[in-house]
Amino acid sequence: MPMIDLCIPEGALEPKAEQRLIEELSETLIRLEGYEPDNRRARAVTWVFVHRTTVFVAGAPAAEPRYRAVLAAPEGQYDQDVREAVVREVSEAFARAEGRSLDEVSHRVWVFPVDVPDGTWGSRGRVQRLPDIVAFLEGEDGKHRTAKAYGGLER
Repeated sequence: MPMIDLCIPEGALEPKAEQRLIEELSETLIRLEGYEPDNRRARAVTWVFVHRTTVFVAGAPAAEPRYRAVLAAPEGQYDQDVREAVVREVSEAFARAEGRSLDEVSHRVWVFPVDVPDGTWGSRGRVQRLPDIVAFLEGEDGKHRTAKAYGGLER
């Protein structure tokens, strides 16, 4: 159930490339959380907020686009291996969106996988605890993550 905040300068990417990037990031993060990318419930709660930014480097406008991705998920989603996969795969997606190599783009991409502590995730007018989130995502499909992925939460 990631919430994705993307900072993308206006005009940095072609509109079709940006749309593909957003779709790819959504699917990637759903997959890295342990769900099938076509899980309709996981897709419904994976929101992407695009912020149009002006970036300065050492006080001067950046010569090339700079990107920032903040990927918030309920705590326990991102162990070190998943964090590294998130950073790598998000950076690779930005490189594809620009049509350039990872080496040419990665130094201009900052990725922040963030855990939202249990009891501080609010939706539908109330605090959603990890069991609530898991129950919603499992739905009728029965597709769920391991207990380890939810900080030891037993299901």
